[in-house]
Amino acid sequence: MHPETQKSLALIKRRTQNKKTVFVSGNFNIVHPGHLRVLRFAAECGDALIVGVHGNKTDGHTLLDEQFRLEGIKSITWVDFAFIMRDSPEELIKELRPSIVVKGKEHEEVYNPESEAVKSYGGKLLFCSGDVNFSLAELLQDESKRIISSSIVRHDAFMKRHGFDWDDLCRTLKRFERLKVVVIGDTIVDEYINCDPLGMSQEDPTIVVTPVAKNKYIGGAGIVAAHARKMGADVYFFSVAGSDKTAQFAKAKLDEYAVKSFILEDESRPTILKQRFRSSGKTLLRVNHLRSHPISKELQKQQRKNLFEILDETDLLIFSDFNYGILPQPFVDSIVKRCRQKNIMMVADSQSSSQVGDVSRFQNMFFLTPTEREARLAVRDFESGLVVLAEKLRKKALAQNILITLDKEGMLIHEGILDREQWETDKLNAMNPVAVDPAGAGDSLLTCSALAAACGADIWQCAYLGSLAAACQVERTGNIPISIEDLMAKMSK
Repeated sequence: MHPETQKSLALIKRRTQNKKTVFVSGNFNIVHPGHLRVLRFAAECGDALIVGVHGNKTDGHTLLDEQFRLEGIKSITWVDFAFIMRDSPEELIKELRPSIVVKGKEHEEVYNPESEAVKSYGGKLLFCSGDVNFSLAELLQDESKRIISSSIVRHDAFMKRHGFDWDDLCRTLKRFERLKVVVIGDTIVDEYINCDPLGMSQEDPTIVVTPVAKNKYIGGAGIVAAHARKMGADVYFFSVAGSDKTAQFAKAKLDEYAVKSFILEDESRPTILKQRFRSSGKTLLRVNHLRSHPISKELQKQQRKNLFEILDETDLLIFSDFNYGILPQPFVDSIVKRCRQKNIMMVADSQSSSQVGDVSRFQNMFFLTPTEREARLAVRDFESGLVVLAEKLRKKALAQNILITLDKEGMLIHEGILDREQWETDKLNAMNPVAVDPAGAGDSLLTCSALAAACGADIWQCAYLGSLAAACQVERTGNIPISIEDLMAKMSK
């Protein structure tokens, strides 16, 4: 057997131990709907789907280079392992010993050399053309990487009012790579489940769908850390999660993004998983799996110790709070006190979309980024205008600045003037009116604005760059970290 194949099989065997494995092989010149149906069927037959891609041949059956074909198969979410085959399928099957081998229905009436190999160890050979009842459009595009080719709406008048231009913004972005940043908050995993609508139930007035594809993304404070790292900063992430596969996914994703994570294990809670069931680009239902009790005093003590050890090297600390118990008030107060002693800039966001929180509990921040609803909840004011609301929140939280996000309307920037009972306020309209998925816009805005502040930019430049990051984020489905290149590309249009 080819050495390259032996190496691939050894790795697969280690990672699929005690799992029901399914094997599929083929050329996969162009992954068409027939392939997708078979692969989906195969994935549902076991715990791990292994795909062998034939190496380059001279008989004309492999039209594309093997690496391109392998990358195409690896991009399919159902596939757990894929490798280049240098040996015949029957030889591989004898060595790999998968529980099930799947082939297309067209092979059922002809001779299959794999049959004897499967029978030799008690496996099964199945033939299937797959279920045709699903939306191919949902499968043939990975929404997370699909970017609508829209240009941002530039707000030159805003820049002129506040005395900066594109060159100033570019210089600020280039300074991001000098920063050392700490992010602390909730570890959340977002799962997008794309569905094909089947119709209305005959038993009750319920919409019936069938899931066709799943994609997972790091969310919560984790994506804030990933944004900061992708934008060039050196990032440390502090959080708490459960002992489960969701936590394993989150940690692996943070490692992939080169974030230095310190995630403590809490056996009393599952890692937060938020599922969105979507069809035709719209969210039908959200399901949250979580517990929101405060973390124990022992975990708080351990996390403080880990955090305080690196604060001397920190330029910026970002609180990313989702009100699920990861940041109890005594814990927050102790961190704020230490950061103030060391003159470390702090910013905070405390989301209250489906729960009740109080963003004003984060005291002495350079800025807070609440929605209008979150700001009103914090000061218990549901009548005042936005400017009065912002000033009430700024005073209550002892914050220097307030950025109230207004969804499609953009944001209100409220700057407090130190040592004087004065303030300055301005409105910045949204830069991207075409939102594919608004989830995650606030996290990207928080991150980019905070990094700009840590580089010495004023609140107006911070707000502009944050709005630019949000414009990039809403163009895609799911949380994918925004990079410096993404921002620069928007600025050059």
